[in-house]
Amino acid sequence: ALNPDPRDQKSLFELIKATSPAMFPGVPTMYMRLLERDDLEDYAKDMKSIRICNTGAAPMPPEVLKEFEKRTGGKIIEGYGLTETSPVATTNPIQGERKIGSVGMPIPDTELKIVDIDDYTKIMPLGESGEIMIKGPQVMKGYWNKPEATAGQIKGDWLLTGDIATMDEDGYFYIVDRKKDMINVSGFKVYPREVEDVLFEHEAIENAAVIGLPNPDIPGSEKVKAFIVLKDGFNESEELKAEIKEFCRQTVAPYKVPKFIEFRKELPETLVGKVLRKDLKDIEARKRGEEV
Repeated sequence: ALNPDPRDQKSLFELIKATSPAMFPGVPTMYMRLLERDDLEDYAKDMKSIRICNTGAAPMPPEVLKEFEKRTGGKIIEGYGLTETSPVATTNPIQGERKIGSVGMPIPDTELKIVDIDDYTKIMPLGESGEIMIKGPQVMKGYWNKPEATAGQIKGDWLLTGDIATMDEDGYFYIVDRKKDMINVSGFKVYPREVEDVLFEHEAIENAAVIGLPNPDIPGSEKVKAFIVLKDGFNESEELKAEIKEFCRQTVAPYKVPKFIEFRKELPETLVGKVLRKDLKDIEARKRGEEV
């Protein structure tokens, strides 16, 4: 069954009640919005048919996963893929060990490796971050009528994904962030997802996105900025901004703590609820008088 508008939660619940699905796919933002509902438990009985909840397209905050499972009983399985991989490459096993925070292991007939972000011929040691390359029958042949773009992504039988990840000793992969979203703070690498995961743990924060802004004092360097949507019952204030920064300092290195915080009523998203960091970057660029 297909819900034409994932943001229409009423029709979503009606569809679940009418069809009793065994699997429910959704991006992390969808699960977050369902958790916002005071009447979620009223619908939980209609969700008992769901054995597996599948998620991808964006990182799933562990606290959201745990809370959703606690309140509905559905088991969330996180996976990973791209349009260029039609679109699945890895998943946590349904019957085997599931590792929360991991996107699982390669699906059948698929290989993944972690390579140096500046030299794809160099394979990274176990546990160290690098760019994911994928090989398998689902990998695209190339971009239509775009030979240069194809040459930049396809290296032999392998696809350069632009996604940064690590692999553990059991072969499970952990997405760190998009290579293009990495923030350079005076030569130190800051991955937005790491900071966002910390922000999601704060009791006042409903949603968050982190980007890098140019540092005018240090050419080539950036400063970390967080865009935050507050939960109902919390008010925007400078005191809350200071509290959030201090909260981050307890977990991440000082250079990863957001230097700027902007409260917003909502974040720019795709139709299915994936946060668009690029739109936030464009908004900031326009503030600086740049063309985008």
